[in-house]
Amino acid sequence: MNKSTELWMGLRSLLRLYDKMLKEVCTAHDLTVLEADVISFLQNNPGKDTAADIVELRLLSKGAVSKAVESLLQKSLLERIPDTKDRRKIHLKLKSEAGPITDCIDAVREEFLNIVLDGFTKEELAASDQFFKRLFNNTNRAMERTEK
Repeated sequence: MNKSTELWMGLRSLLRLYDKMLKEVCTAHDLTVLEADVISFLQNNPGKDTAADIVELRLLSKGAVSKAVESLLQKSLLERIPDTKDRRKIHLKLKSEAGPITDCIDAVREEFLNIVLDGFTKEELAASDQFFKRLFNNTNRAMERTEK
């Protein structure tokens, strides 16, 4: 198997494991995976709190995000807050009722990281941080060159 295929398969397995673990939260709180993903995104990305931010950064469809947001509004887990400077922009804010869900998502994320990082030394984790920073910097530079 070549490196590229191995990388994509590994990333796919990581995502599938996390989704599988997240489904337990969904079942316990009557949520779809996308609704849990929206809650998790808003919890972990302060300042990135519009539907457009979720679409852009999570690479999800506009329609799917819109549907999930509407459902979370109906479940009283989310509220809309108009932007004070740009009336076209609507911010999304988790309500206190979402607290038990965010606690469960935090626990799942911690368990996920404990599973996938099991056995790594501090030195290996530091080296992987450097590796990914360089990988992402190289990717961003290449994207900037192609956008000119």
